[in-house]
Amino acid sequence: MAAEYQIPDWRVVDYQPFCLDEAVMDRSTQRPLWIRGPRPQRLEPGAYFVCLGAAQTFGRFCERPFPTILQDRLGIPVLNISHGGAGPAFFCSNNEHLLKYLNDARFVVVQVMSGRSDSNSLFESEGVGYFRQRSDGRFMGADQAFSELLQTQPRTFVTQVVEETRQSWLSSYRQLLANIRSRKILFWFATRTPSYQQGWKDLDALFGPFPQLVNAAMVADLRRDCDHYVECVTKRGLPQLLVDRFTGLPTTVTDSWTAKPWTKNWYYPSPEMHQDAARALEPVCKPLGNPQPAHVMARHFWSRIWSAARRERLIPRLVECGASTV
Repeated sequence: MAAEYQIPDWRVVDYQPFCLDEAVMDRSTQRPLWIRGPRPQRLEPGAYFVCLGAAQTFGRFCERPFPTILQDRLGIPVLNISHGGAGPAFFCSNNEHLLKYLNDARFVVVQVMSGRSDSNSLFESEGVGYFRQRSDGRFMGADQAFSELLQTQPRTFVTQVVEETRQSWLSSYRQLLANIRSRKILFWFATRTPSYQQGWKDLDALFGPFPQLVNAAMVADLRRDCDHYVECVTKRGLPQLLVDRFTGLPTTVTDSWTAKPWTKNWYYPSPEMHQDAARALEPVCKPLGNPQPAHVMARHFWSRIWSAARRERLIPRLVECGASTV
């Protein structure tokens, strides 16, 4: 999505997009994934961190998103691996090459992404909130799909599909988090808290503000699989007037996936919100960004193995192998 954003947004921000690795694929296009720059000069295992997420992590319309701010404050390089509209499924299928970059990182900040980006019994998603209807192969956006459901189906049926989507989202996140061996920080970055009053009147009432469909119970479930949890709820700087970086004058941005041209950014986090995000993350990231002695790193590794084994009820087998001495 870095390249897709760069074309319409060029006069507002240069995202410096680059191809991370020809072997790391973009599920939505089946082409190599391009991510936001600048490209780090060096990527040594254990000497960089990753921010993984959607457009809020990418930083659309923002010159210095929170990953870049953190990079400067921590003094180590960052990979901003993000994609507009992404949910956890975008990053957790056929991603062995991506996992190498995640597991070589000192730590990974994992954004709580939208809940509308996963599959259910009616629709199949590639993890970006764009659906293929299973019955006839028709493609449509998640908003259109759920709007049609609300207009044509009884509430009991819509409730079932919503619950399927949420459970699929949780399953995708569990798979992703289980495969990341680096220290994990789950990051809530939104204009609302995880608790919201779901309604049925229309799409906005059903979804709630970003991250759509995600509630407090879902976040609590994910927190158990992460080392840390950070929450940043802010609206500072919204709406953001879009300014041409060459003339300094207000400008308009038009893209192919938004109904109306952008004169102000009312949806994506503003530059001020990214400052708030970096401020919230820094106290947790800073200790993780400092190099640790080998024996401490080893203990963290075995601690994570032991925790995973307890979840999977494999402890007796590990004890037989001598892991109980850790």
